[in-house]
Amino acid sequence: MRNEDLMLIDRARDGDRSAFDQLVLKYEARAYQYAFRLTRDPEQAGDVVSDAFLRVYSALKNFRGQSAFSTWLYRIVTNCFLDRKKRDKDGNNVSLDSSVNIGDGEVERQYEDDSDGPAEIAERNARETAIQDALGSMPEYQRAMLIMYHVEGLSYEEISDALDLPIGTVKSRLNRARVALREQLSQNSELFQMG
Repeated sequence: MRNEDLMLIDRARDGDRSAFDQLVLKYEARAYQYAFRLTRDPEQAGDVVSDAFLRVYSALKNFRGQSAFSTWLYRIVTNCFLDRKKRDKDGNNVSLDSSVNIGDGEVERQYEDDSDGPAEIAERNARETAIQDALGSMPEYQRAMLIMYHVEGLSYEEISDALDLPIGTVKSRLNRARVALREQLSQNSELFQMG
C-alpha cells in the first residue's frame, strides 16, 4: 500500500492529475471521518477536508516519504481544523454590551451560557486528576505507550518505530497498559462508568 501511495505521489508531482485524484479517492473517507470526529459537524468536516486536500496538493512536492502518506494527511487535517477554529474564534468577537437594532428600537443582547457549571467543571477536573495520578503511578513504558496511542494518535507501527519494538510486542504491552489503567481508575468508580 505504501509503495502504491509513493508511486501515485511521484506521478502527481510530475503533473498527473489522475494520480492525485486517486490519492483523494483513496483517503477522503478516512480524512472525513477524522475531521468529523474533530468538528462534530458534517459541513465543517467537509470544509476541513477540502482545505486539507488543497494543502496536500500545494505541498506534495515537500512530502519526503519519511512517514506514511496517511500520517502526513492526518497532520494536515489536524492543522486545517486548528486553523479554522482559530479563524472562527477571531472572527466572532461581539461586544456583550452591544444592543441589536430591531424595527421598533433597540434590544439588549441576551446570551445563553452553555458552558459547564461548577459541578461539571469539578467532576471533569476530578476525572482528569484521577487519570493523571493513575498514569503517574504506572511504569514509564506503559505510560508512554498509552499517551503515544491515545493522546498523540500514533499507530502501532509508529510506536513500534519510536520504541524500536516489534508490532506484536507493542500491541500486547499497550493492551496490558490499558488493563492496568482501567484497574487503577476502577478505584474511582463514582467518576468513571466502568462497563
